Amino acid sequence: MNLTTARSIMEALIFASSEPISIKVMAEIIGVNDHTLKQMVDDLIEDYQKKGGGIHIIEVANGYQFATNSEFSPYVEKLQKLPRNIGLSQAAIETLAIIAYKQPITKAEIEALRGVSIESSLATLVDKNLVEEAGRKDSPGRPILYGTTKKFLKYFGLNDLNELPKIPEWIGAGELKYEAGEITGGGE
Repeated sequence: MNLTTARSIMEALIFASSEPISIKVMAEIIGVNDHTLKQMVDDLIEDYQKKGGGIHIIEVANGYQFATNSEFSPYVEKLQKLPRNIGLSQAAIETLAIIAYKQPITKAEIEALRGVSIESSLATLVDKNLVEEAGRKDSPGRPILYGTTKKFLKYFGLNDLNELPKIPEWIGAGELKYEAGEITGGGE
């Protein structure tokens, strides 16, 4: 491996690490000795300083990480004050998965598969614009059908629903059929 590639890998490791990453860890991953890697980090730090951009690499807690340039902290503070996108609960994720794979689907059908009320989870998914009304079912009471949105596709990095991972088919109220070493669908 050449030094340019090793340096790019080092930069990617610093970026991807959620905690400061040490020279020792990076050296082990890349396969470069500690001394050479330290020189590469110092050169990379200098390059970021010369560039004068919005981010740079800092040494902290016996490791390295990316940080924003303090010159731009007033703008970063404004960003931090904006409402944050809160993650989804386990119940909301399960509800969303059912909707994604079985859409269009009614609230009652989702509850039959989950075995519990989904009122709160469904409201959260609609509020976050991951799920929307997709019409009405042609049955007594004309219940609302739900489906996923374009925001759902964007959130999960999908071009369309055909890119969803393949899963076993549901049988009845959430039961799966297991045959010959694999899970398969079947009649009720």
